[in-house]
Amino acid sequence: MAFQVRMIDSDDERQVRRLLERRTRDNSSTQRRVARIIDNVRRRGDTAVLDYARRFDKLTQPIEVTTGEMLDAGKQLTREVRRAIAVAAANIRRVASRQLPAPWSVRPSGGIRISQRVLPLDRVGCYVPGGRYPLPSSLLMTATPARVAGVKEVIAVCPRPDATIMHAARVAGVSRLFRLGGAHAIAALAYGTRRIPAVDKIVGPGNAYVAAAKSLVSADCAIDFHAGPSEIVVVSSIGRPSWIAADLIAQAEHDPDARAILLTPSRRLANAVARELSTQMPADGPAARAMRSNGGVIVTRTLTESIELCNRMAPEHVVCDTNEVALRITRAGTIFVGEYSAQASGDYATGSNHVLPTNGAARARGGLSVTDFVRVATVQHVTARGLRNIGPAVVTLANAEGLLAHAASVSIRLDTGTSSNRSRGAKR
Repeated sequence: MAFQVRMIDSDDERQVRRLLERRTRDNSSTQRRVARIIDNVRRRGDTAVLDYARRFDKLTQPIEVTTGEMLDAGKQLTREVRRAIAVAAANIRRVASRQLPAPWSVRPSGGIRISQRVLPLDRVGCYVPGGRYPLPSSLLMTATPARVAGVKEVIAVCPRPDATIMHAARVAGVSRLFRLGGAHAIAALAYGTRRIPAVDKIVGPGNAYVAAAKSLVSADCAIDFHAGPSEIVVVSSIGRPSWIAADLIAQAEHDPDARAILLTPSRRLANAVARELSTQMPADGPAARAMRSNGGVIVTRTLTESIELCNRMAPEHVVCDTNEVALRITRAGTIFVGEYSAQASGDYATGSNHVLPTNGAARARGGLSVTDFVRVATVQHVTARGLRNIGPAVVTLANAEGLLAHAASVSIRLDTGTSSNRSRGAKR
């Protein structure tokens, strides 16, 4: 039976809501199972990690990949694959280098100087999925900006690292690579074992167990964000139907829970894309299942309505026709503009990061960047003159809040300064 995509008119609010709004599934059983794994790793350390690795990751080799193995991995790859990894890494590095926050210094009033310091994290953990296919791109996207930020030690974990993962790890500057995945890998990175060092932050995408584990350890170890299934929204009125269908299928092949949606004011385009989806949809893999469960086409009254619905969803990826449309899309992880800006290109080699917010998180933040790997701290210098300038305001506000000790800690300095000045004046 030929694939048929769901077609919805925008005035059918119930169907629109069902398609656009993120679904929070009851994952209490997953949470409980992951919590037990994390507790076991915290109590039993490497013994628990190795038990889970052999059970879930089918580990038969040493848990840590050696430097020699990473060096030899490149020899197993074709020149084209090595070149592709080098191109992707170079572009990611260029973009990340422009994202670095700059130190600065400002004097908000006389006698006060505030400076910003930018310092790299000491050690980070990069999670690299090891599902149906190896994902060297995910390793490059997480480890490369960490190195650009100046992180001294980058620990990567992947349950089944092949030659592409090992070579990408060397190119990206990974310090240590472990054959490890799942919730037990997250627990080991968060709390440390004798063999696996604890990290300051864990980044990278993963399955439901990895997402649950990151959520559970986040009170003790920083994470990038809570990631869910991948998403794409195409906002178009003039796009090529075959290319739009290809983009939707490309994103849907990630996972049966992936979401792939077209928003268009053109019924003619909607019907053409539907025909292309029927023609292009692969017989195997998760794409058809994902499109049936979570995908569809919404025909809107106007392009403005398409943009409004896109912002309402705040999706991970958006593809649109023109820069004018892109400027009106204010809630998205990343936006691809123009028909040649294939979303899949951003997954690999444009240089922009493909670790992006999902499930509406793009309402508040963008994707992974070099800023995720630095500490930004302020340094404050206040002279006697500076405290005299702002002290009365500080004392007044502290008293207004009922924090009398706060007020006193400033008043005592103001009083001392006044007495000191009077003493010096008397001696003269």
